Amino acid sequence: MTENAIDCGFSIGKHWFRYRAAAIIVEDGAVLFAGNRNEDYIYSVGGGVHVGERSEDAVRREVCEETGVQYEVDRLAVIHENFFDGHGGEWEGLECHEVCFYYLMKPRGSRELHADSYTHGVPETMHWIPLAELGEVRAYPAFLGEYLAQMPDQVWHIVSDERKKL
Repeated sequence: MTENAIDCGFSIGKHWFRYRAAAIIVEDGAVLFAGNRNEDYIYSVGGGVHVGERSEDAVRREVCEETGVQYEVDRLAVIHENFFDGHGGEWEGLECHEVCFYYLMKPRGSRELHADSYTHGVPETMHWIPLAELGEVRAYPAFLGEYLAQMPDQVWHIVSDERKKL
């Protein structure tokens, strides 16, 4: 993809849609998350799928951009339809709808990363969270702990709706 690639997403009025690909990376009993100083939570490594890009290619690209490491895809793990009220930055005041394909990545046998990524101009930090401690941190997606405890062979389809109901 080119440097001028465009993410698959759009806004119409107060509605925002995004197509995303994300990684589930587990090494030596810990799962990898990203974070930044502007958020009070950590989140999955991944990002927007570019127009004309396959989600599997997008997750490999995003993982490399965020971690500085080439990971291989093992398999599609979860399809997540996520509805939420936007807060902060470009999502403030928007009704958000995100579809994300989560891919389980093949372990490399090392937690060494060469991260140097930014989100909205802010440096990202990488966090290896021990699986046993995942329930103690504010991490998204919230379903990841349950998924990792079961590690099913079939693809999960999850729908989350965190919009405030009037």
